[in-house]
Amino acid sequence: MDHFERTVGCGEVTQKNLDETIVLKGWVHKRRDHGNVIFIDIRDRTGLMQLVFSPAISVEAHKVADHLRSEFVIAVQGKVVNRSPESINKDLATGHFELQASAITILNKAKGLPFHLEDADSVDEEIRLRYRYLDLRRPAMLHRLAIRHKVVFAMREFLDKQNFYEIETPLLTKNTAEGAREFLVPSRVYKGSFYALPQSPQLYKQILMCGGIEKYFQIARCFRDEDLRADRQPEFTQLDIELSFTTEKEIQDLIEGLFQYIFTKIFALPLELPLQRLTYHEAFDTYGSDKPDLRFHLPIYNVTEMFASTQLSFIRTILDQGGAIGALHVQGHSFSRSDLESYVHFSLQNGAKGLVWIRFKEDASIESPVAKFLPADFFKQMSDALGVKEGDTLFLIAGPYKEAWGQLGKLRLSLGEALKLINKDVFRLLWVTDFPLLEYDKEHKRWSSVHHPFTSPQTGWEQQDPEQMKARAYDIVCNGVEVGGGSIRIHDPYVQRKVFDYLGLAKDEMEDHFGFLLEAQELGFPPHGGIALGIDRLVMLLLHCHSIREVIAFPKTQSGYDPMMQAPTVVDLKKLAEYGLKIDIAKKDKGPA
Repeated sequence: MDHFERTVGCGEVTQKNLDETIVLKGWVHKRRDHGNVIFIDIRDRTGLMQLVFSPAISVEAHKVADHLRSEFVIAVQGKVVNRSPESINKDLATGHFELQASAITILNKAKGLPFHLEDADSVDEEIRLRYRYLDLRRPAMLHRLAIRHKVVFAMREFLDKQNFYEIETPLLTKNTAEGAREFLVPSRVYKGSFYALPQSPQLYKQILMCGGIEKYFQIARCFRDEDLRADRQPEFTQLDIELSFTTEKEIQDLIEGLFQYIFTKIFALPLELPLQRLTYHEAFDTYGSDKPDLRFHLPIYNVTEMFASTQLSFIRTILDQGGAIGALHVQGHSFSRSDLESYVHFSLQNGAKGLVWIRFKEDASIESPVAKFLPADFFKQMSDALGVKEGDTLFLIAGPYKEAWGQLGKLRLSLGEALKLINKDVFRLLWVTDFPLLEYDKEHKRWSSVHHPFTSPQTGWEQQDPEQMKARAYDIVCNGVEVGGGSIRIHDPYVQRKVFDYLGLAKDEMEDHFGFLLEAQELGFPPHGGIALGIDRLVMLLLHCHSIREVIAFPKTQSGYDPMMQAPTVVDLKKLAEYGLKIDIAKKDKGPA
C-alpha cells in the first residue's frame, strides 16, 4: 500500500475523521506489545496518533506490526474510532481517537539509534549535531523551526504592507575594512584574488538607496569569522532594512509595529508601545551595560563621593587616579559567608581588582572585611543615600569608571539569576540611543567605530573631540540581549571622508576599499537609514532557548565545526592549484579531529 496517498497528518486527526478510513505516514514513536494487541504511536511533524494492530482487524497488519521498532518509517491505513473512556489522553491533541490498522507498509527500517530521541536533552550536543537529522525529528525541534518560519513569514507580511521591496544582494562581494574578520573565497578565474562573504549587506543596501529603491528589506545570510559563543555563529540570518528620507523615530516606530505584529499574531502577547528609551549613558550608568536586562530592578549606584576621605589604601589609590566606586544594593537577602566569597571570586574572574561586600546586621552594625575603615555613621549615610535597611548587603567595585561599571553589570546579572529576581515569563524591550560614534582601541592605538564607519554623527560633531562625538545610532534590546541595531547613515562624501580620517584610513585606502561608495555619494545620494534584526537571537529569546543553535536547523559547534558534514575539510592540493593557491604543509592546520 505504499502507493496510497497520505490523507491527513498524524496530529491532525479530529472528530470529523471519526469512522473514516484514512492513511497516515510517519515514524514509529513508541511500540507497546500487549500480546494479542499491539499499540503503535506514529509521529510526523503535525503530532502523534495511536494505532491499534489486532488479528481481529487484520492478521497481516498485526504480523508486520510485530516487527516494528523505533523510527521505522511506515504507511498505515485504517479506521478512526473513539478510544475507550479510560484510555483517553487529554494531553494529546488526538488523544480521544485511535486508528484500527487494516493495512501497513514499512517504507524504511531504522537500525539501533545512537541516542533515544526522548533523552536528547541529556545527550552531548556534539552527538546531537552529528546526527542532526535525528535531533530534528523531536517535537521540540520541529516546534522551534515552525515558530521561526512563522516569525520570518510575519516579517515579510508586515513589511509588504508597508510597501517595502524584498531584494537579494550578492554573497560573493568585496573584502573591505568594515570591522569583523571576513571569510574569503578564492577566485579560480582571477587567480590570487578573493571574494569575501558579506558580514552584512550594509554597503549594498546603501547603494540600493542611491538607486532610488527607497524601501528595502531582505532575509539576509551573513558571515563573520569571529570567536563563537552561545548567541553567535559563523553564519547567521538577519532581517535587513533600509529606508530613504527617514529619521530615527520613523525607523523605531516601524520596528515597534513589526514587533507588536509578531507578538500578537504568533504568540498572542500584548506589547505596550512606545517602548522605553534609554541613552547609552543612562543604560551604562544605571546597569553597567549597553544592553540592560530590565526584567528586574537592581541599579548601580555611584558612591564615589561617600569614600572621598577614605583611608583604605587600594580605594584611595583608585580615587587619586580618577577612578570611581559603584555599588549594588541587595535588599533583605541573607548571604552566607561562602556566598559572599563566591561573588568575590566571580568578580575577580571577570577582571575586577576586587569586590568589597558590606553587610548591615539587624542591630545596624556592619560586617565587612573593611568594616574598621568605615566611618561610624556609615549605616546612616547609606540609609539616607540608598535607602539601606538592616539585613541589606552592598557590593562595591572600584576602578576606572568603564571597567568598574562593566564588572558591576556582570555581577548584577549573576545576582539576578542566583536570587531569582528575573521574571523569565516576560519580555522587556527597550531602545538604547545616542551611542558614542567612536571608541579608542588602546591595543592598536587608534579610533574605531562603535557601530560601523557609515554611521552618521550627531549635529555638532565638527566642533567636538572624537571621544565626545555621538552617533545617530540605536539598538533594540530584549531581556538583556541586543536583537537589532541600526543608524542614520552618512550620505555626504565630505562627512564620510572625515570619519574615515578618524579611523586612520589613508586616502588611497579609502579609494581602494570604498571608492565606489564615495563616488556614489557624489552622484545624488539621498539621506537614509536602517536597521538589522538578528532573527536567530530573536527566535531564541521568544522560545526561551539558551543558545541560537537550538533554533538553527544545521548550526556549527562552539568551535565552528560541523559534526554531521565533518566540515571544514582538507582540500586536495590539485584543486587548490586551480585557484593558484598553495598550503605550507609544515604549518597546515589539519582541522578538528
